[in-house]
Amino acid sequence: MSELPLPPATRALGASGIEVSPIAWGMWRLTENGRTVAEAAKLVHAALDAGITFLDTADIYGFDGSAGFGDAEVLLGEVLAAEPGLRDKMVLATKGGILPPLPYDQSAAYLRAAIEASLTRLKVDSVDLWQIHRPDILAHPQETARVLDDAMASGKIRSLGVSNFTMAQTAALNHFLGNKLVTTQPEISPLRIDCFENGELDQAMMLGLTPMAWSPLGGGRLTAPENARESAVAAALDVVAEAHGVSRTVAAYSWLMAHPAGIIPIIGSQNAERIAEGATALTVRWTRTDWYAVLVAARGVPLP
Repeated sequence: MSELPLPPATRALGASGIEVSPIAWGMWRLTENGRTVAEAAKLVHAALDAGITFLDTADIYGFDGSAGFGDAEVLLGEVLAAEPGLRDKMVLATKGGILPPLPYDQSAAYLRAAIEASLTRLKVDSVDLWQIHRPDILAHPQETARVLDDAMASGKIRSLGVSNFTMAQTAALNHFLGNKLVTTQPEISPLRIDCFENGELDQAMMLGLTPMAWSPLGGGRLTAPENARESAVAAALDVVAEAHGVSRTVAAYSWLMAHPAGIIPIIGSQNAERIAEGATALTVRWTRTDWYAVLVAARGVPLP
């Protein structure tokens, strides 16, 4: 039976020369429940100790609809200030371009301010990856590209990415950039499979973009299926999970990582044990038969 290769020990972020772990940890919910600096530091250490060196945050993380904008970055910044040595052990990514209640702003003035504000909150001189969080339809990609290239030239940003962009929006921005995009961050999971067949991942491979998958567990629905389709996908994942002695969660991460585009799943858990558990996905090897069984369950209809 044809086996797919295991993920490599590290992945490159496009052509940036930056090497990252093949799985990432995201901080969307870092500030939940009034988490302290010490508690946040424990989670950072859990990721790093498990070999997860790629950490992804955003300026909007912590915002509850009325307050908290920037709070996740502030909390991580306090962790880094308390232990300066941690910064060199991680590849730090953040995002910007959402300005409640507009909701999106990629005008030159706002982007410059957003980048500076993130660096201030994180208490760092530069970030390894800066991503536009969602596309601003009212911003000309040439104007956006000029600001991002300037930030690269000044050393504030080491590489560039986009999140939630359409293929056309990605291509347009990349066209105007002197420093080409290295990542794209769509929603991808065994329950959200659009990108496998709509061309998004094909474009990523063509342009040399490393895909980062947000919500790789389908917003938690994989762990608690709510309908027949979700149950069928869970059952297909369980076949491989049980064969390898891992959880369904780990099987889901590894299923994404088996794709040739080099998808990097972003672990959303704020639980130290679950973060560490995610790293075991690197040991799960899929056969083509089992991989396609998950895809067919997710499609709900046979392949052509």
